[in-house]
Amino acid sequence: MKRIIYQVYVGNRSKLYDHCVASVADYCKEHDIEHVVQRQPILRVKPDVFATNRSKESYEKHGGFLPIFEKENAFKYLWTHDQVAIVDADIWIRPGSPNIFEKVPMEYDFGGVVEREMPCTPQYYQKITNYSRMQYSNLKQVDWKWNEYGGELFNMGMMVLNKSMAYFLKSTPSAAAFLQQAKYKDFIDGIGNWKWSTDQTLLNYWVKEERMKTKHLTFHWNGLFSAIPEERIRQANFVHFFLKDKLPARGENVKQLMEMVE
Repeated sequence: MKRIIYQVYVGNRSKLYDHCVASVADYCKEHDIEHVVQRQPILRVKPDVFATNRSKESYEKHGGFLPIFEKENAFKYLWTHDQVAIVDADIWIRPGSPNIFEKVPMEYDFGGVVEREMPCTPQYYQKITNYSRMQYSNLKQVDWKWNEYGGELFNMGMMVLNKSMAYFLKSTPSAAAFLQQAKYKDFIDGIGNWKWSTDQTLLNYWVKEERMKTKHLTFHWNGLFSAIPEERIRQANFVHFFLKDKLPARGENVKQLMEMVE
C-alpha cells in the first residue's frame, strides 16, 4: 500500500506548528508513510474581488489568495497513492499511535470524524448546533441528517482519502479546476454566512453531494482541544489545537500544552 500524509504549513512560523509537524514526521517514520509538508502556496485560490464578502485582510495579507484552500493540492496524490491523509499543521500525534490508514478500509471513499459524534462539552455542542445551521441550512440539495446537534459534518482538519475518491474528480483532474467550479464560487467568495468559512464547508458539501461512502472515525483521530473534556482529550491519538486564539500563549507555550494532553 502506498500511503502519504500531506500537510500545509505556509505563512509565519509557529512553535506549536513546528512541534505538531515534527510529531507527524515521527509518526510517518514509525509506520513507513510518506510525509509531505507544503511550505509555499501553490494553488493561490483567489476570491472575486468584485463579489467577495470576505474581509480584505483575509486575502490581501497573503498576496490576494486564500491559504485556507491550499491543502486541496493533496488531491493530485489520489492518482499515485492508495491512501492520502490530509492533516492540519496544528494537529499533534501522540507517540505510539496506531496507523490511521488501517481504520479506513479501501471499500470506503473517505474517512473523517463528525464533530457532533465527539464527546464534546455542552458549550461546544451548542456551538456545533448553531454553526451547522448557519453554514448548511441553505444547502438543501443534500441530506445533512439533522438532529438536535445540527448537521452531520466532518471536521476537515484530518481526513483520509482513498484512491477511489479520484472518481469524483473525473471532470476536474486538478485541484485548481475543482475549486474553480461555478457551483463552489460562493464558498470561495465567502458569500453571506460563508464569510468566515474555510474549505470545510465546501468539502462537506462535496462529500454529501457525491454520496461518497464515508467511514466515521472516533474522536481519537481528531480530538478537538478545549472542545472535549480534558480527561477524554488525553485518550486522543491525534490532538487538534484548532482554536489558536484560545490556547495558552496562543499555542506558543508548547511545554504547557503537552502537560495538558500527555
